[in-house]
Amino acid sequence: MTAKTFAIASDHAGTELKAGLKALLEEQGVAVLDLGTDGPASVDYPNFADAVAAALADGRAQSGILICGTGIGISIAANRHRHVRAALCHDITTARLCRQHNDANVLVLGARIVGLEVARDCTLAFLSTPYEGGRHARRVAMLG
Repeated sequence: MTAKTFAIASDHAGTELKAGLKALLEEQGVAVLDLGTDGPASVDYPNFADAVAAALADGRAQSGILICGTGIGISIAANRHRHVRAALCHDITTARLCRQHNDANVLVLGARIVGLEVARDCTLAFLSTPYEGGRHARRVAMLG
């Protein structure tokens, strides 16, 4: 579907969901840069948001997926970086529209909010939906 590399990271609440989405991306032929974490030990989600932001900034990845318990904290942390447009999504519609209208480059999911099937649907929509540009371009330009 795409030649992009996706950086993926989560805190301790999202490790299982991250593993499932990493496998999905690889099944789709997408290169994945796994930036952790990989276990249940408590970690700080801002560090993982920063890691994905750094991968986008230095070109190791063109898009990303971030996961924490609700998705809220890690999306706030990611959006501190001006080149990141992280969108917290709860369904296929928000995942599709964040790409079409906002040119989001990071999909954010809450592991305690959405299950694996919804997360898979969101990921596939995010992966396959192009940015429309046009009437949205002016607003997106104001973000970065």
